[in-house]
Amino acid sequence: MKSFLSLTSRPYALSGAVQPAKGSHLTSRLYSSAISAAHRPLPLAGVTVVSLEQAIAAPFCTRQLADLGARVIKVERPGVGDFARHYDTRVGGLASHFVWTNRSKESLALDLKREKDHAVLMKLLEKADVLVQNLAPGASARLGLSHETLKEKHPGLIVCDISGYGQDGPYRDKKAYDLLIQSEAGMLSVTGTGKEPVKVGISIADIAAGMYAYTNILSALLQRGKDGQGCQIDISMLESMVEWMGFPMYYAFDNAPGPVPAGASHAAIYPYGPFEAGDGQSVMLGIQNEREWVSFCSDVLSQPDLATDPRFSSNSQRTQNRDELKSIIHDAFSKFTADETIARLDAASIANASVNDMRNVWDHTQLQARDRWTKVHTPVGAIPALLPPGSSMSAERAGYGAQMGSVPQVGEHNEAILAELGLSN
Repeated sequence: MKSFLSLTSRPYALSGAVQPAKGSHLTSRLYSSAISAAHRPLPLAGVTVVSLEQAIAAPFCTRQLADLGARVIKVERPGVGDFARHYDTRVGGLASHFVWTNRSKESLALDLKREKDHAVLMKLLEKADVLVQNLAPGASARLGLSHETLKEKHPGLIVCDISGYGQDGPYRDKKAYDLLIQSEAGMLSVTGTGKEPVKVGISIADIAAGMYAYTNILSALLQRGKDGQGCQIDISMLESMVEWMGFPMYYAFDNAPGPVPAGASHAAIYPYGPFEAGDGQSVMLGIQNEREWVSFCSDVLSQPDLATDPRFSSNSQRTQNRDELKSIIHDAFSKFTADETIARLDAASIANASVNDMRNVWDHTQLQARDRWTKVHTPVGAIPALLPPGSSMSAERAGYGAQMGSVPQVGEHNEAILAELGLSN
């Protein structure tokens, strides 16, 4: 039988503390070839992740593991696959969320309600280092995939469960989607303008949970390298989101009122937000201390006396009188275009940014100058993809950059994986 690692794009053995599970087909020959290889192996080369995943949280977690060289086998429903495949058709007929979170993965289509397909999954887990799942509450336990059930046969297996509210507690069985978790975590109380709740425009609760799942898996792999034991990781979207709400939580400490929703401006620092220039374009700026405030008044607004105006002489006063100050800044900026305003802010060393839309971000000068774009293949052809933060194009060219493999079709790798396991299709 082929090595279980033979389908990875970088079939290197692991180095350091992170070791593959017992049963992984790693030989001294592989270790030797890894050491003598022209290209340095990626940190998670040799780690196999099996993921029963859908939507964003788990796929984002496992995509990052794949970026670091892990082999990720995505188990999907036959025919339809991950329901995120059908969110939209914006990328040549493919869904935007899906292409973002599913590169460098192999797709194995299994109907886990069928005994034979379930047996395939269990055989697959014999060779796995990590199992990730974000199925509906209770589904993985019914399938016999809880850590408690699996640990006897697979003591080295790391099981990561991602759910809305965690594996216990009164909310355990509640359905959870990103916007629901944003609401439950208090996020909507600090966004918008106070007239109407406004959600964050991306799936921030899913992303938060995916990030904590990813980092906890890395930690568990390091720990297993020390003691040889797997573990359970219980990731709650609610807890992930509440952790990110640390500032407003402490701002409202001991029953104090929370931050007042301030739109795109900061609730407790002013001026810190968008201001319209004379050409109708907005500029984002932030004053963080009194030195910057004095410079802003004299060098940007050309109103040095404003710095000592009692209404604006401290951040608390500026925040309290933000409407008056906003009008003064608007009048000053109306004489300049957005580009001219940014130039004045730069000259005064005042932090600022353009208020970009997605087209501006695709064409962003800084991203182009740092050579941040590469390509990944999809069923409809190659598409641009941003290199993961921390990776570089020079590393890519040298052969040890992030793994940027293809986005799979549903069941694309069934035949190869089943053959690898010694099973027929």
